[in-house]
Order: sequence, then structure tokens, then C-alpha cells
Amino acid sequence: MPYRYLLFHKPYNVLCQFTDDQSTAQPRSAPPRSTLKDYISVPAVYPVGRLDYDSEGLLLLTNHGQLQHRLSNPKFQHSRTYWVQVERIPDETALQQLRQGVQIQGYCTRPATVTLLPQEPDLPPRNPPIRFRKSVPTAWLAMTLTEGRNRQVRRMTAAVGFPTLRLVRVKIAHLSLEGLQPGQWRDLTPEELDPLMYLCQLPGKPMGGRSPMPLI
Repeated sequence: MPYRYLLFHKPYNVLCQFTDDQSTAQPRSAPPRSTLKDYISVPAVYPVGRLDYDSEGLLLLTNHGQLQHRLSNPKFQHSRTYWVQVERIPDETALQQLRQGVQIQGYCTRPATVTLLPQEPDLPPRNPPIRFRKSVPTAWLAMTLTEGRNRQVRRMTAAVGFPTLRLVRVKIAHLSLEGLQPGQWRDLTPEELDPLMYLCQLPGKPMGGRSPMPLI
């Protein structure tokens, strides 16, 4: 079977797996939870890493086990960029804390790139929308991490006093969410795949002798 490499825009409230392992534990009156199977018909591909049920954005899927293993290995420290809507407007002190690392569950996060976005990013509306309170402003952050612990972004912003309201992953290394609407997927292009193989120190077909693009 040839290797497949897919980019998927995971919508809000979709499980990052093809089956709902907890479906039998749900009350009978509860509606079934959406899974990747509702959107992707390609057989035998699996997510690289995960996005929480209540998070949105870019997901990479493949049947290339070695690539999946290496991208999940902290040794390779590939970057992941998120747009994060938070409650209230963080000051420079809070932003600097996020950049330097914060304590969550007895662990100090690695240094991160964190900036306050000047305006709300151009994203499709979330369904359902976030809770809105007239008396409490919100702000958007761009956060680039090189680790992916469970609910890490949410725990980081909460630790500095600015709870996350909406979380969208927009980049994995050089791969971008651009051009994909929620629920849409596509295959990686050769120009996208070659730098990914380079990042993971796996053999790949060179792009006409050109050096791989920077992995930012």
C-alpha cells in the first residue's frame, strides 16, 4: 500500500480518532459524537499527535508509521502554531511568562513564541460560538510551541490568568491550515512532503536538487 499524507481541518467537537471508544458509556439520550470517520474515507491512516475534542484546526494523518513515530518524538521538537482566543487582554507580564515557560501540573513548559494579535484572525465561525459576555473583553494570541502535552495551551493561558475560549491550530512545522475549510482535507504536495521528511531525518525524493525550505 502506498504511503498517504493528509492535511485535515478538524472542526470543533470532533474526536481526533476514527471510533468513539466511549460511545457505550454515554447516556442513551446523548447524541453520537462526531469522529474522523465522518469526514475522511481514506483507509488505514492515523493522526500524528492529536487535537482535543473542543479544539479546532490542522491535523496531519498518515499510514507512514516511521514518520508518525518521529513526529511524535519530543527529540525532533517540530513547531506547532495556534491562534488562541482568551478571556480578557493579557498584559506584557503575562505574555512574557508564557514565552519563558509556566508551571503546569508540576512541569515547566519549554520557551514559546507568543504574540498578541492586533486584530481577530480571519477564521470560519465556530459552531456553536464561544460564550460571550459584554463586560469581559477577549483577545487573540499567536502561540508557537515545540511540545504537545495534554491540553497544554489551555493550561498555560489559565496559569497566567487568561482562560482559553477558542483554540485553533494553524500550522504544524511548515504545513499550514490555509485553504482548508472545517471538515475539508487534502493530500500533501511533494513540495510540502520533502521538508517534512527532512525534519524527521527520513529519506525522501529531493525537490530537483533544491534545499528544503526552512521549518518555521
